[in-house]
Amino acid sequence: MITLDDVTLTFPDGDARVTAVDHVSLTARRGVVTGITGPSGSGKSSLLAVAATLIRPDSGRVLIDDVDAAALTRREAAAMRRDRIGIVFQQSNLLPALTAREQVAVMAELGGGRSRDRRADVRRRADELLDAVGLSAHAGKRPAQLSGGQRQRVAIARALVHEPSVLLVDEPTSALDQERGAAIMQLLHDLSHERGTATLLVTHDLVHRGALDELVTMVDGRAEVPEAARVA
Repeated sequence: MITLDDVTLTFPDGDARVTAVDHVSLTARRGVVTGITGPSGSGKSSLLAVAATLIRPDSGRVLIDDVDAAALTRREAAAMRRDRIGIVFQQSNLLPALTAREQVAVMAELGGGRSRDRRADVRRRADELLDAVGLSAHAGKRPAQLSGGQRQRVAIARALVHEPSVLLVDEPTSALDQERGAAIMQLLHDLSHERGTATLLVTHDLVHRGALDELVTMVDGRAEVPEAARVA
């Protein structure tokens, strides 16, 4: 679970400061996909960066599994990102020379040993995750051989490799057509529910709203009260 408690973030703007996130409080529960939407410049991506421990807020708490990430050192925050937070960026950011299996395996090897048994475990883990995102048949392909939707699926598998309690996703459908975008959103919904992951997902495309369990609207750095996004 992740809770943002009265979080404020400002950036320098000449002699003054501009407020990107203005006293925002929200909670993403385990097994729930919480969407964050709003106009450009409303603070969505800044809020996600704070949740990811990539930016320290001016004030407020970022509670991940009851640990205040906003109070961690840089090294401690990096360890939390590795062990407890999965991040899917707007672009898949895959390494061109690596196959789909290798993209996931490289992430799985972080923080682990290099024994033969460890390498076998990493390969099994990579194959398991590629199967979970529907890419078993494409494990040996490099990014140039995959479609945009398939590359995004590899990025999702990579983000889940350490079984994070929190998954943060930034505009996952922005570079996809509607059909592929709908498939990615449904995949994120299903994986979050199956694995009990607390998912925060920034999106501007509400055509896929049915894949969200809750929806928060950002306006001028403030968050409106979450509303149910799925009809029972």
